[in-house]
Amino acid sequence: MAIANAFFTAAFAPPRSAFPDAGSDAADQQFTLSKLCFPLHRGISRPGTATFLRKKVAVSCTIDGVESSSLSQARDSSLVPTPIVQIIQDPESDATAVELSFGDRLGALIDTMKSLNDLGLDVKKGFVTTEGTVKRTKFLITRLATGRRVEDPDLLERIRLTIINNLIKYHPESSERLAMGEVFGIKAPEKKPDVDVATHIHVKNEGNKRSMLYVETADRSGLLMEIIKIMADINIDVESAEIDTEGLIAKDTFYVSYRGAALNDSLSQVLVNCLRYYLRRPETDEDSY
Repeated sequence: MAIANAFFTAAFAPPRSAFPDAGSDAADQQFTLSKLCFPLHRGISRPGTATFLRKKVAVSCTIDGVESSSLSQARDSSLVPTPIVQIIQDPESDATAVELSFGDRLGALIDTMKSLNDLGLDVKKGFVTTEGTVKRTKFLITRLATGRRVEDPDLLERIRLTIINNLIKYHPESSERLAMGEVFGIKAPEKKPDVDVATHIHVKNEGNKRSMLYVETADRSGLLMEIIKIMADINIDVESAEIDTEGLIAKDTFYVSYRGAALNDSLSQVLVNCLRYYLRRPETDEDSY
């Protein structure tokens, strides 16, 4: 099955409304990344053109690889917010949307954008919005080689892990709230979620052409690739997806089909059983099935 060709190519995608139009606030200010201190577009002569909208303009710099904004913040673990990383595919857009929030602790994320650029990605523009005490940053990214959104699930997983690794590096207190913190952080999570308890899988038909698959489980490295491989093994095509990491939990939504149609009850049950079996057994060797 040509899963790579079918991945993220549908004419539909889940609607997103998490980010209000920051431009509607007269107090918002704008600045462009061309005024910052590193080139976003390596090998391209034009300056970076990413535009940010935010309530307060506060640019942080890096000193010996550490953002100045993170140096001055208190490290009260009882107040550490939940890190959230979302990767959203919208077939009506040529770009992949990446959204990141960590309370109000995020700096300018210059190093994160540079790391995405090193993956062969172009950060087209960004928005910063504030909802209460939570600051959310949204990037629109494309592949430098094609100028289009990312469709390779392996690269999407690398994007997710790159953002999480940078979050742990520049905000070390986040490590206790992330699954990756057990390996890369200064402080591992005190209590990891039980995989059996944390795993929830649902399939719902969205008309005759596609079905919505929702997977919630304990986060771990390579999780997206495991889910995609399981679906590929039973010839299910993935048309679009929203990949969310909320602290220690992954909450992923996939729009899927089988031979151009929604999944019937029997195939839906097979998919749920396969995912539940393998996601609840993270130690299972890939070759064992």
